[in-house]
Formats: sequence, structure tokens, C-alpha cells
Amino acid sequence: MSARRAAAPILNVTHLRIERGRSVILHDVSWRVERGQHWAILGPNGCGKTSLLKALTAYMTPTRGTIDLLGRRFGRTDWRELRTHLGLVTSAVHHLIPPAEPALETVISGKYAQLDLWGAISRADRRRAQSILRTIGAAPLAGREWVLLSQGERQRILVGRALMARPRLLILDEPCAGLDPVAREHFLHFLDGLARRPGAPTLVLVTHHLEEIMPSFSHVLVMKAGRVVAAGPKRAVLTARTLGAAFGARARLAIRDGRWQAWSSPHRRQVF
Repeated sequence: MSARRAAAPILNVTHLRIERGRSVILHDVSWRVERGQHWAILGPNGCGKTSLLKALTAYMTPTRGTIDLLGRRFGRTDWRELRTHLGLVTSAVHHLIPPAEPALETVISGKYAQLDLWGAISRADRRRAQSILRTIGAAPLAGREWVLLSQGERQRILVGRALMARPRLLILDEPCAGLDPVAREHFLHFLDGLARRPGAPTLVLVTHHLEEIMPSFSHVLVMKAGRVVAAGPKRAVLTARTLGAAFGARARLAIRDGRWQAWSSPHRRQVF
């Protein structure tokens, strides 16, 4: 890797605009992720989070603007190779994984960007997948079939699948959707630990729940109606004024054990 690329930010989005027909989905979105940072993308439903992810993973072509990943630009670099440096954990693939596939094979499939892994599995791949399962606290699940995994276990396995490709950037698209409160807390603490591990990829957590932003996440991007409301260090961005502007309601905030909570009135607490 050249010195210039080594010094480049993990991700640099500049004046991104996406139009489809007469609709403007994203308006002039600029966002820069430096090495060593972990980000949360926060905003209400329909704010543009999913469209931004699709642009970052080259599934949606921008109308204007640029996206640079690790110093290389989408559109000027083979996007298939470039996308291997970016891991994505999304529940959208749940139904595509064979019900009888063991968790170990699901993890290994991430190295080859395959669903429904086929072909012989090398000893090296098996060893690495077993190591990843230990790292994510899922070693006992190695032989368990996908259909028998709980929702929380599936999310961990998908994180392991993404890590198999050694990504520099790992995006988690509302990974707690569908989890019960206990499973959600277990998963969030797992993410917090993952972010603190030496050599961990840069994490980007997409959510519309403020309390899911764990202490290890250093920065927040807040969106509304396809625009950036605020972006920067967590303590500077997570204010009552910013959240009120994003969610369209007066907000009150509290911090407990390094985690934010918000509610819209003193009598009826509403966590965003």
C-alpha cells in the first residue's frame, strides 16, 4: 500500500446526491470516517440511511458526488475488489442462507462472498473460521444449523461471516431489529467488545435507537429527510437540539453508564 493510501481516511463521502425520477433521496451528503473512529448513523425511518448504505456498497449509483474507500474511488477502481474491504451485516440475507448450513460454513462463506457455500473447505479456512467463532463468543455454535439458531445467534454468525473477509470497514444495518430486550443487550455488549479489540475494523452502526450507541462508538452522523443534520464526535452531536431537529420532537437527554437515553416529555418516556 502506498504512503498516500495508508494516510487516507477509511471513508470519504463528498457532496453525494442520489435522484430517482423526480425524487431526491440524498441531498449533498458529505461524511468523513478517519482511522480509529467508530460511527453510528442515527435518524428516523425514511431519513436516507438505507440509501446511503446502498451507495457505499455500490448497489445504488450516485447522481453526483464521490465515495472514496481506503483512498480509492468508486467508479475509478474495480468495485468488486474494492467492496471486499467493506463488510456488511444485514438481516436482508437471512432468508438466503440454506436452513441446514452449519454456522462454521456460513462464516467461511464470507471469504468467498458466497451464499450456500459449495466446494471443498480448506484446513486453513476451517481454522480461521473456528478462531473467529471463538472471538465472537460463538464457538459452541460451529456445527449448529442456520435454522436452529436464534435471531441473536444469527447476527453474531453474520458478523463472523463479514470478518472472514478481513474487512477494513464493517457496517451493521440495524442489527438489533427483531431481538428481544435481553438478546439485544447481549449483542450490543458484544459489539462494544469487538470495537475495543486491537486490529478491529472500523465499525459503522446504523440505527434509529439512541440507546444502541455503545460507549466504544466515538462519532455520530445524524440524518433527516436525506440530509445530514450533524456529524462529529458523539458528545458534540448528541444534543437535545440536534435530536429534536432530526426526530421532529422536543427531546430531553440523559447519560447512564456511557449510554444516551432520550424522551419527549417528562411524563411519557419515549426512547428514539
